[in-house]
Amino acid sequence: MTRVVLIVPLIATFLGCSAPSGDTLPRPDLSGRRARVVASTTMIADLARQIGGSHVEVSQLMQAGVDPHGYRASAGDVQKMQQADLVLYNGLHLEGKMSDVFEQMSRRVRTVAITRNFDPARDLRPAEEGYEGTHDPHVLFDVRLWMKAADCVRDALSELDPAHAEDYAANNAKYQKVLADLDVEVREKVKQLPESRRKLVTAHDAFYYFGAAYGFEVRGLQGISTNAEPSTRDVQDLARYLSENRVPAIFGETSVATRGIEAVQQAAKKGWNHQVKLAEGTLYSDALDEEGKPAGTYVGMIRHNVDTIIANLK
Repeated sequence: MTRVVLIVPLIATFLGCSAPSGDTLPRPDLSGRRARVVASTTMIADLARQIGGSHVEVSQLMQAGVDPHGYRASAGDVQKMQQADLVLYNGLHLEGKMSDVFEQMSRRVRTVAITRNFDPARDLRPAEEGYEGTHDPHVLFDVRLWMKAADCVRDALSELDPAHAEDYAANNAKYQKVLADLDVEVREKVKQLPESRRKLVTAHDAFYYFGAAYGFEVRGLQGISTNAEPSTRDVQDLARYLSENRVPAIFGETSVATRGIEAVQQAAKKGWNHQVKLAEGTLYSDALDEEGKPAGTYVGMIRHNVDTIIANLK
């Protein structure tokens, strides 16, 4: 029996069967304290801090380098969320093992997916075969989509704490300018690479939105979720792609083991006599670096990734 199966009944016991839905939950009294916000991932915690400012106390369930696809809630995580005023998570099954946990938690605590206002037809990419009805959750790699996520956090905080709604709106407006400038910066940096060199191959399929926004052809060894193990054919097909397109480098990710792309590297050399290097520097995909480090914020992470991609594909 897995931990998540144990946790969900535990939440049901805590919450009871007649708990109100998130839309009808009473607002907490925040007159003498900051709002307690719990975020699922490091990226969402950073977003909550940017928008919430001095009015929020933010903690996160997953730390730097943790893969959210396979993360299971601990009893401590459940307790932390129960004590929160607001729980923020990505949604779209990024936190795939925690869907039931968030659903149960929403009966007691305001629980919001930051992608709740995204338009599936306009904003989102359908997931791969076998995951019909779901969508690629890695929206953070298109900065313009992350701007939409920031609006959602602003709205969630304003609904929770109307007394400071103007501050949340002001913080969001300031951060929207930062993100808009970042989007322009990325587009300018990408111009350093000719279109023929804009082929990004990574450990798992997390960078579709990046490619669509900034003009890269993207391939990943594993699927959208790291829970999907690559087959021998997947390795060989990707090795063939590298050889046919003379791709100079493939990229590891901080939250994914490197053995898969190392196998692709060896297959390209042995099967197609193509020498592809493992990129110098890994990419951040599903988690930021530790707080206080250059890639410990969303903006810093995007800059690191773009600089790393360009340096290795030139």
